[in-house]
Parts: sequence; structure tokens; C-alpha cells
Amino acid sequence: MSGSVLIVSATRAEARHLPAGSRLLITGIGKVRATMALSRELAAGAPVRQVINIGTAGVLRDEVVGPGRDLFIPSSVLEHDISSAELRAMGYEMTDRWELPDGDGTVLASGDTFVADPVRRAQLARHADLVDMEGCAVAHVSAQFGIPCRLVKAVTDNADEGAMEWPELVDAAARKLGHWIELNAGG
Repeated sequence: MSGSVLIVSATRAEARHLPAGSRLLITGIGKVRATMALSRELAAGAPVRQVINIGTAGVLRDEVVGPGRDLFIPSSVLEHDISSAELRAMGYEMTDRWELPDGDGTVLASGDTFVADPVRRAQLARHADLVDMEGCAVAHVSAQFGIPCRLVKAVTDNADEGAMEWPELVDAAARKLGHWIELNAGG
């Protein structure tokens, strides 16, 4: 795999099954940590032709997943925990959605809130298919540096009380992510 493809993951657990030789950045969980780590890495100047953010996600609408449909490449990502409409009304320009090339049509909502509440899940499902905690930060930083970005998300839960079982589910998701990288990110 080409060293100019930077794979970004919040945790080592999600990246456990990447192919040997993958260029990997572990950021830590959440938008701030992802923003800081990726900004530092890209500012350091080593060539990067593509950023691929791998990780797990909760599904917001049951009909999105099905047999053989639990790995997604979102076409857009939005930041769900910022008051963009209110800030725009006060005259501040806000970007809270990023369009991503070559996606599968799904929308990912990112925020620093771990979604395990059915009420919050229903609210988010009006705007998105999946939820995670870093995707929008990786997309934002990549866009600022002018580097193409892809998000690859493996579903581990339904963004409800079952999300608390994430530690037991992450390894199976990491295997799927590693396999996808092996097949699609060579180079």
C-alpha cells in the first residue's frame, strides 16, 4: 500500500486488522482529538494523496442495514452537535456538511455525543443514516488541506442502549474494515 494514503482511526481497536505496512494515524475519540491529530499530521508535510477514515458507526434507521450491508462509504457527513442555523442567523458562516466523492449514498452524522438514546437516535435519523464521533472532523480537516477524503464505516450497533456493547463488537468490525482497505486502498 502506498505511504501517501493516510488511514485515520480513532482507536487501535478499529484499526487492529489493517494490512501490514499501512500508514496509520490513531487520533483518539471525538472531533477535537481527530481535528488536532490530523491537522498536526498533515501540517508536518509528509506527502498525503488521500485520507481514509475508518471506524465504527451506529445505524440510525433499521432499513439501512441488511444481509451483507453493514459496511458503508458515506456520500456526505454532517456535524450534528453544532448550532449552525442559530450561528448563521447571527451572521456567522458555518460549514456543517461535507460532500464526499464515490460514496454509496448514505449520510453520516458526527458529533461528540455517544448516541445510545432512542429519542436522540430518532432525531438524528431525520437527517442521516449512520452516526459516529470523528467523520466530520476528518472530512473538514482534509478539505482545509485540499486532500481527498473517504470515510469507511462498519456498523456495530443501532445507536441505542445496545451501543454500550461496542467493546465486544469492535473486533468483527475491524476485520471488515481491514479487508476493505486491503481490497480498495492499494497503491
